[in-house]
Amino acid sequence: MNIKQLSHDLSVTSQISVQDIAGIKAANFRAIICNRPDGEIFGQAKFRDIEAAAKGAGFEILHQPVTPGRISAGDVETFAVALTELPKPVLAFCASGNRSEALWTRAQARGLVSS
Repeated sequence: MNIKQLSHDLSVTSQISVQDIAGIKAANFRAIICNRPDGEIFGQAKFRDIEAAAKGAGFEILHQPVTPGRISAGDVETFAVALTELPKPVLAFCASGNRSEALWTRAQARGLVSS
């Protein structure tokens, strides 16, 4: 897991696992957003398993799956709303972190989130 900080309130990373939850907690994150659809690749951790572990560790967690290369205006708005409502700091993840970063970049360009 390679975490990239985009702002004071948001960082992104690649796919996480149930085993990563303790480290995410130790890094002082308070919420997690999953931007990856289940079943994108064989053997990928299922959101429901990550969600159970995250909730058990006291996180708020949101599943907002986004298809690579098909980010809509609605996806950007949903992500921006989540960033305003979830406790901070937030860790967003997808396969590589790129989709999560693209959502933030587009939300920032539209003035929906600050840097």
